[in-house]
Amino acid sequence: MEKEQYQQLEQQVTPKPPYLKNIVKAFFVGGIICTIGQAVSLFYMTFFNFTEQTAGNPTVATMVFFAMILTGLGLYKKIGQFGGAGSAVPVTGFGNAVISAAIEHKSEGYVLGVGGNLFKLAGSVVLFGVVSAFFVALIKYILVTLGVVSW
Repeated sequence: MEKEQYQQLEQQVTPKPPYLKNIVKAFFVGGIICTIGQAVSLFYMTFFNFTEQTAGNPTVATMVFFAMILTGLGLYKKIGQFGGAGSAVPVTGFGNAVISAAIEHKSEGYVLGVGGNLFKLAGSVVLFGVVSAFFVALIKYILVTLGVVSW
């Protein structure tokens, strides 16, 4: 059987994924996660006198912590299997990626296993996030300096 014939056969027998169902589930799971994040933010603003601007950092840290706890308990995997990208895109997906790599390599020891692999999955997110932020700030600086926009 040639490669083209095999690909045609594969397309015929591979079931089509339920795109609409997956989109709806991802939307609701991501929405629930974001609603919980908003509740955490309001909690910090109400009980700890944070402003809307200053409540962001503790909210993100709390949501990442929640995701890490749920991952350690094996619950975040079930949320991810149900909600797909709805659980991976919010910041909780970052926490899940970090702790999953640490748990996976725990048997290799704390230094080489956990420490060496902690950011294995999430390292690229951090790297490209920092690089993207640099270029966006550089473009903003150039546009402001040239007088094209004012901030």
